[in-house]
Amino acid sequence: MTGRPTWLTWRGAARTVVLTVVLSVCGLTVPDSAVQPTDVALVRVTKASGVANNPDVIWILAVGSDARPGQDMMRSRGDALQLVGMNTHTGAATAIGVPRDSWVSIPGYGKEKINAALYFGGPQLMASSMRNLTGITADYVMVTRFPFFERMVNDIGGITVSNPRPFSDEYLKDNGFRKGRIHLDGYNAMAFSRIRKSLAGGDFERSANQQRTLRGIQAKVASEAERPGFIERGVLTVLKHLGTDAGPAELFRIAQAVALVDPRKITTCVVSGRVGYAGAASVVFPNVAQAQRWGREARNDARLEHC
Repeated sequence: MTGRPTWLTWRGAARTVVLTVVLSVCGLTVPDSAVQPTDVALVRVTKASGVANNPDVIWILAVGSDARPGQDMMRSRGDALQLVGMNTHTGAATAIGVPRDSWVSIPGYGKEKINAALYFGGPQLMASSMRNLTGITADYVMVTRFPFFERMVNDIGGITVSNPRPFSDEYLKDNGFRKGRIHLDGYNAMAFSRIRKSLAGGDFERSANQQRTLRGIQAKVASEAERPGFIERGVLTVLKHLGTDAGPAELFRIAQAVALVDPRKITTCVVSGRVGYAGAASVVFPNVAQAQRWGREARNDARLEHC
């Protein structure tokens, strides 16, 4: 199927304007206002002269901030890292997951774990570090606190994901997650996305679970968008906590892109690599050639044929 889905009416698109962008990209965003603490934010990326993506494609770097209560979520280490592209013309979308401990070049700081870029220089430096790895310059960076992510998932009534193998964690989920299709409330969606140490694939498998969560959120929003009151309640929840330097027209464009995603055209891939040490620190040495290849393939149409 090509072109814009015929089932999406103009009225339906308008109703999803702000909510769907935040919900479907996993609720990962920057600060609200001086009056109220910000739990989710959307920051426009400053680009070098001459750098431009296909106007039909929007790239958003979604970051889950590891900030503790009282800490600035924009200057803490990142946890969940997903580079999400959406094509407003074809409905294609792709998410490229990057393990948080990937040892990369951070402009101005040398080699470091990629999640430290948020701590060193905020969303702009995070976007620059991801560009060095993948070759893709994000249009926006979204950063969120995990408690907001939990509330967001609860507000949409939970999500359903396909879990390929059972796993547990003594701190986050002692009774574990079973194999198969499972329903997750806010807390369990957070735990499903953050557990790492008990996974055979470690950081790589955790990133894949984050992508399964993204798919679950997108599917839930798409299935419930026309239910009376669903969008309205979600909009109020998001706007209450959202801080952004993007204008209304930009928010509309992003939300419309999310609303137009065709579930059959979603591809999710995680950058591979090997675990090792940089000094005393345990790190992931990412497959840079692979990340660059995916970046070249998906940059202009938000589509990857395969991982």
